[in-house]
Amino acid sequence: MTDAKFLTTKTGRKIAYHQTKGTAPGVVFLGGFKSDMDGTKAIYLEDWAKAQGRAFLRFDYSGHGISSGEFTDGCIGEWAVDAQEAIETLTDGPQILVGSSMGGWISLLMAKRIPARIKGLVGIAAAPDFTEDSMWNGFSEAQKTELMGGQVALPSEYGEPYIITRKLIEDGRNQLVLRAPLELPFPARFLQGTADRDVDMSVALKILELAVGDDIQLTMVKGADHRFSTPDCLAMIENAVRQVS
Repeated sequence: MTDAKFLTTKTGRKIAYHQTKGTAPGVVFLGGFKSDMDGTKAIYLEDWAKAQGRAFLRFDYSGHGISSGEFTDGCIGEWAVDAQEAIETLTDGPQILVGSSMGGWISLLMAKRIPARIKGLVGIAAAPDFTEDSMWNGFSEAQKTELMGGQVALPSEYGEPYIITRKLIEDGRNQLVLRAPLELPFPARFLQGTADRDVDMSVALKILELAVGDDIQLTMVKGADHRFSTPDCLAMIENAVRQVS
């Protein structure tokens, strides 16, 4: 695999990325919370894009993967800025955004901020507003008190505990997207597993309820988990990208 390139943003953060040149519309993969650009779904889509001769971009938010910064220093707002600058600087014309988990939240923020740069959107176990609706609202009073002192550690089945900071929670309140109609003036597909223990099915239904657009679909996949990375799930992602292209 070729070495990653780095984009130095206006904020001075160094964002690592891999980019494949090709035909339009290009595909941009937006990863999840504390994940990186080398995940199964990102690599699968990159291989598919190469086979199709399509342009493709995957990158690490600051504090993720090999980009600069510490994870615990970041927040949704800063990661959205990273994504917007990567899209606006590294790609040409409207793109297909594929957002996994937190990346689904980031993609909906992009729909608000740069809709003209979006040709279509695919959300995979999209997790908008999770810092408020899942984390903060799920904390015990003891955890909330600990967090207000700076941070709290949450267990994770994916490895080391997640360190959740007060900054993450408070900034997240400025990025909420499920409190008003979601204007999606382009084709959008949302994929959600019924066995997802990280994102409840009600989140996907809320997105569908608030979404405003002429071509929006939600597919519930019985038995699929949050990773959504089985061969069948990957094929569904590919098909969704084709549909919104």
